[in-house]
Amino acid sequence: MPGEIVHIEIPADDTTQSQQFWGSLFGWQFQANPGPFEYHTSQIEGPRTAAITNIKAGAARVNELGGEAGVPMPVPGMGWFSACTDPHGNEFGLWQTDTSAPPPAQ
Repeated sequence: MPGEIVHIEIPADDTTQSQQFWGSLFGWQFQANPGPFEYHTSQIEGPRTAAITNIKAGAARVNELGGEAGVPMPVPGMGWFSACTDPHGNEFGLWQTDTSAPPPAQ
């Protein structure tokens, strides 16, 4: 499928901490790959690699695991978005589809 993400690399100074964060957040399991430098991979099946079913719970979990999650903000008629960073400062977002999401409060 054109445009489908099949591989993503997440830089980390502390790979053990990073594996714990991402593994705890999405249930990923990592394997060390042989080679001249430290490299860990997680096999993820299907076209969708991760999901958060409740954005507030997902944002709280990011904070609990040592990352930082912004307050979930509505995207009117589409859903909710929370801008996040992992413990190494890598930016990512959490998304929850919700067609009843209201316009932001003025």
